[in-house]
Amino acid sequence: HPEGCRGLTASTMLPMTELPTGTVTFLFTDIEGSTRVLQELGEGYRAVQDRHAEILRAAFGARDGREVRTEGDSFFAVFRTPAQAVAAAVAAQRALAEEKWPHGELLRVRMGLHTGEGVLGGDDYIGIDVNRAARIAAAGHGGQILISEATRALVEHILPDGVAIRDLGTHRLKDIHHAERLFDLAIERLQAEFPPPRTLDARPNNLPHQLTTFIGRREAIDETEQLLSDHRLVTLTGPGGSGKTRLALEVAGNLLPSLPDGAFFVDLTPIADPGQVCPAICQVLGVREEPGSDLIDTLVDRLAGQRLLLLVDNFEHLLPAADLIDRVLKAVAETRILVTSRTSLGLYGEQEQSVPPLDLPDPDRLGEATALPRYDAVALFVDRARAVEPSFALTDDNARAVADICTRLDGLPLAIELAARWTKTLSPEAILGRLERSLDVLTVSAPSIPERQQTLRATIAWSEGLLDEAERQLFARVSVFVGGIDLDAAEAVANPGGDLGIDTLDGLASLIDKSLLRRIEGAGGEPRFGMLETIREYARRRLEEEGEAKATLHRHAEYFLDLADASEPYLTGPDQAPWLDRVEREHENLQAALRWSAERGDIDRALDAAASVWRFWHLRGQMAIGRAWLERLVALPGGRTAARARGLGAAGGLAYWDADYEAMERHYGESMAIYRELDDAAGMAEATYNLAFVPIARGTDLDLAVELLGEARRRFDELGDERGVSKATADAAYVLMMQGDYASAVPVLQEASARSRRLGDMYRLTDDLTSLGQAHRMVGQHPEARAAFLEALDLFEEAGIPGGSGAVLYMMSALESDLGRHERALRLIGAAEAIREATGGGGWPASAIMMGDPVAVARAAIGDERTERALAEGRDMVLDQVVAYARSADD
Repeated sequence: HPEGCRGLTASTMLPMTELPTGTVTFLFTDIEGSTRVLQELGEGYRAVQDRHAEILRAAFGARDGREVRTEGDSFFAVFRTPAQAVAAAVAAQRALAEEKWPHGELLRVRMGLHTGEGVLGGDDYIGIDVNRAARIAAAGHGGQILISEATRALVEHILPDGVAIRDLGTHRLKDIHHAERLFDLAIERLQAEFPPPRTLDARPNNLPHQLTTFIGRREAIDETEQLLSDHRLVTLTGPGGSGKTRLALEVAGNLLPSLPDGAFFVDLTPIADPGQVCPAICQVLGVREEPGSDLIDTLVDRLAGQRLLLLVDNFEHLLPAADLIDRVLKAVAETRILVTSRTSLGLYGEQEQSVPPLDLPDPDRLGEATALPRYDAVALFVDRARAVEPSFALTDDNARAVADICTRLDGLPLAIELAARWTKTLSPEAILGRLERSLDVLTVSAPSIPERQQTLRATIAWSEGLLDEAERQLFARVSVFVGGIDLDAAEAVANPGGDLGIDTLDGLASLIDKSLLRRIEGAGGEPRFGMLETIREYARRRLEEEGEAKATLHRHAEYFLDLADASEPYLTGPDQAPWLDRVEREHENLQAALRWSAERGDIDRALDAAASVWRFWHLRGQMAIGRAWLERLVALPGGRTAARARGLGAAGGLAYWDADYEAMERHYGESMAIYRELDDAAGMAEATYNLAFVPIARGTDLDLAVELLGEARRRFDELGDERGVSKATADAAYVLMMQGDYASAVPVLQEASARSRRLGDMYRLTDDLTSLGQAHRMVGQHPEARAAFLEALDLFEEAGIPGGSGAVLYMMSALESDLGRHERALRLIGAAEAIREATGGGGWPASAIMMGDPVAVARAAIGDERTERALAEGRDMVLDQVVAYARSADD
């Protein structure tokens, strides 16, 4: 279906530079009745579809047409001149008519052409003209070629032989502001008569004329249309500004040609009384009240036998009137009802379809500006910006600001449209700056826009007005959460001790029903909830206005700092994976708690929490974030406390794994100094152990490293700290390896790994296994080395630690190099380096020693070309692929 390029995907894609720009002619085609032919021919339909494609491509190619996109039996092509496009369409229709098709009938293909401005956005065309061409094609019938007035004016005197133009009059096309004058081409010896075009005025309707084009939402349109084909009541739900009404109108317009009795739009916005819903519907349908008759019965009589679509807009504040919808559906068999509402109607048989925000780019991975309009949010911003400032263009200079605006506004269409209007007076960078300070910039005064949609804040307030007092308080309090809420946290922070007088889960469910909160996927099926940032900012302001912000933020900070403290032993233990996942889910909330504590001078509380989760930052590839927090916290003024010493130790640990040895040494040294001042025996044992890694990391004065590890082991032993003893022993074996005594290291590491298993110390076990694998490799015990590496790889994968997997792959590359399997070694190195970059790691100090240089060895053995190709192949592998590859025995 050529509905505005909806659903089209790349087929024979030509490089973007080969697609013409300037004045071009667009051609859309598709097969009419393809579903029926498919059902009739079954597997034989593929041959029909392929032959149809051959005919079209031959006709297009002979006239210098460029195929832009295809999907199934739909084609989108572009031509440099309208004469070429018309000649191609005529040739294609003639060839299709001459073909003997297996189902014994003519294959009926509809075509539409329009000449306009060819503007490229990434690998596709954007703008009103390509949309107009698609709408013209959608209005046609199989075998017909429709053309616009612009195309007609340019070709009427240079038509192919045997072709004439017929005037079909003016018609309303969906999403096109002005009525379009349409023409079709009468081709000798081909079908000459067709029904009226499938346009908005072809069926009874009152669908409001839209002043702007519809952007994106292709999947949502398809899903809604499918739901309406299978069910008689579909409710589109979503927060204010999510585009429910516009999506519903798009669907209604698409379905209109298939509705003999039309489609009718009923706007409930101005109605306050549920009893007025039935009169409003009747007024739209022209149903008059009959004396002595119930109005609902009169409405049902009017709808009896009618195959029409009733679009009822903005139902959320009139839910008691839902029984009217129920009565209509039970009494009338053919009518379908499409409702928009911020909450479902709760009726039997109702199909709820949540309207998602527009898809967004990743601001950190933007690529070229020309590719950004493939994201619906950006395409909408650009389209609406050009409406108010025709010279606006998306450039490399403003692309990040536009992407950040769309992200800041959660992909909400209303918010993006309001922001885009400011491009007439402000640059995207200036708009973004104002948005970061307040959503009040999202204001417009326009008589054509409902008052509640003239500011985003008014739109959210409309939803808030549907809540009772306790729910409004809960709505304000949950605004302190960032990145999601689980039920336990909501009860502790937003409704402590049930002080709101409502059940927390019931309250959250009500917020979801009003589209102020979203249900998101939680771990193990546990409920988790999220709030759009635009809604959260509104609710946060409400919290401040009610004077509850300080107390609620304090409860939030205490809850998540306590969670950080509690997580520490689990992040390296047998329940490592679920706890790492839990901290990751709450990472944004944890950072908000750290920020709250730091800003209020509770430095020790923040340092303790940050030190507790530093292994999470290390293991889950968040080292840049972790280092930034710890560096900030240890730099703040405070006492010489155990919390500061712990924070310095954690900062030193992240610096070590980031290969910043100067910072590591500075932090470890100060940590030890504080522990000595406090005479903290456990702290001094840990600090001694940490300081051993200064000479280890630098690869110098290894005797000092052995001495420090021995001292740390004695201190741990005196404290009865078996885990401390274990790690000091294992790392002493690692120093033996650095000194070249691999044979002596093997039994020590075997014992250490067995001890780590018994203690359930999964972090130490993976570290012991990687060191053991290195030791086996260096004494030529390759099968044993491989077994140790693969076990470590399994553990890292199970715990979801990509940086650890990358380190093992890096070590295994050296093993493959030893065995002369250079391309395997290179692929593993390429993959490992890609993982390291993706996780933000500066390096893997333990894995970098005794590696040799597999890349240099490979260059000497197989040459530069094969070396670079194998490295690139490794970099292109996803983690699952490279892990499977590492486990495979052969190349």
